[in-house]
Order: sequence, then structure tokens, then C-alpha cells
Amino acid sequence: RKQEPNLKEILALLTLLDDPDETIYNEVKHRFVVLGPPVLPHLETAWENSFDVLMQRRIEAIIQSIQVEVISKALHLWSVERSEHLLEGLILVARFQYPDLNEHLILESIHKLKQEVWMELHDDMTALEKVQAINHVLFEVHQFSGNISNYHAPQNSFINHVLESKKGNPILLSALYLHIAQELKVPVYGINLPQHFILAYLNDFANHLEADQGNFQKDILFFINPFSKGLIFQQKDIDQFLKQQELKPQLKHYKPCDYVTMVYKCIEQLIVSYEKLGYAEKVNALVNFQKALKPVA
Repeated sequence: RKQEPNLKEILALLTLLDDPDETIYNEVKHRFVVLGPPVLPHLETAWENSFDVLMQRRIEAIIQSIQVEVISKALHLWSVERSEHLLEGLILVARFQYPDLNEHLILESIHKLKQEVWMELHDDMTALEKVQAINHVLFEVHQFSGNISNYHAPQNSFINHVLESKKGNPILLSALYLHIAQELKVPVYGINLPQHFILAYLNDFANHLEADQGNFQKDILFFINPFSKGLIFQQKDIDQFLKQQELKPQLKHYKPCDYVTMVYKCIEQLIVSYEKLGYAEKVNALVNFQKALKPVA
């Protein structure tokens, strides 16, 4: 079990935080990161009591580094032990920008959406009718939509913000749709396309992630695009999309992917967003998150 950090050591480290020597600061920062979350309250108190701009900036940077380290470890653990829980992975990513986010509120919001969809579903519905019912609740009643006008905004990749604003990017809208569908035993799976993300409706709940690679295609009834309000389309439309991107169709473009791949893609999208905004430190942190995930197929 990790030992509680020594108060005397913490106070000594805090006195060094305004040292103009960057080398000393970097050593202090490294030590704080090693000590981890138990030092956060001390750092926050020091920040509140400091009127030195340099010291405040340094404390903010250390707090951010500790949080990044915590998320990296949690993402690794999730990818190895709990990767069947998609929401957990997405909530960890959202904690990067919103460290104090209320997980309970997120789960409650999604549960309410799920309940509304459940009320619309009946056992004798066709696959198409089930998708139309989900589309009705998400895109008509609740007005979820793709954020076309501000496509690269980082907020589009954070589950808490997507639930509040009702706008998101392809990966987050697909993740929300997929989670609700799977919870209600509707066999919808993620399809990781280049520069896009969509869903496939399969004719049963066979284990398609480990299934014989060439065999799953006959099980796909149709594809769904949550970014376009649940638009339904066929494989020839994906072929056309790949042709426009000047890409040769490969099996992976039609094969259901796992949740680790989805969270990896979510982080990938955030990297693009922050690169466009010029936030190099955030990009570095996100690259570390990707490395923390177990190797993605």
C-alpha cells in the first residue's frame, strides 16, 4: 500500500516552488508527481495562498501532471481488466478536461435515455423498426446531432459535454448510441472507418469481435451513421466513402471493433482538436493516454 507522503517533505518541496532555477523546479515537479494524488490538497491550498504568478502557474502544471498520471494508469487498468465497460473508458477521457465531473450525473442521464428507448421497443419489431425507435428518441425527441459547424471542438469528445449540449463528433455519438442499444439487447457494433466512425446492425449477438474474420460480413444487415441522425445505409456506401478518400477497401473497414479501439479513436480525435488549437502540452498528455491503452488491433 502506498505510504502517505511526509508533511515535512511536502512543505519543503512547496518552499522550492518559486525557485527561479528551472532544473530545481523540474526536480520538485517530478517528486510531486511521484507522490501522486495525496499531495493535491496541499498544492491547492498553496495555490490559493500564493500571489506569485510564476508559483501559481507551476502549481497548476504540477496538478495537471498528477491528474494525467492518474488517468494514464486508470486507462491502462481499464483496457486490461474492464474494457467491456465502454462508458468507464469515456468517463476517464472526460476527466482529462473535467477532473471533478460528476460520474453519477452522466450515468443517470444515459439511464433516462435508455428508459425512453426501452418504452419504444417491442419484441416483434424488425431490425429497421428498432433502429427507427432509437433514432426517434435520440435525434427527434432529444435533438442530438453532429456538431458540423464546430466539428473539431474538443468538447465534442467529452461524454459529459455531449450529454449537456446534445452535440458531438462521430465517435461520441456512436458510443452513446451503441451503449444504449447494447444495454437493450439490440445487436449494434462499432465500425472504425478512417476519418469517421459508424455502427453496424448485426443479425444476432454472436461474438463478432473474435469471430472468423471473413465470416461476419454476412451477418451485417445494414450500417447506421449516428453523426447524420441515425442515417441507415449499405456496404456499397462505405465502398464509395473509401473511394472518395482514395483508400482501398480492407476487411477492417467493415469489421466490428472493440471498446478499447473506440476509446483510442476518441483520444485520437482529441489530439487533432488540441493540435489545431496549438495546445502542445495537452497533445503530449493525450499521446501518453494512447500509449497507456493495451495495444489496439
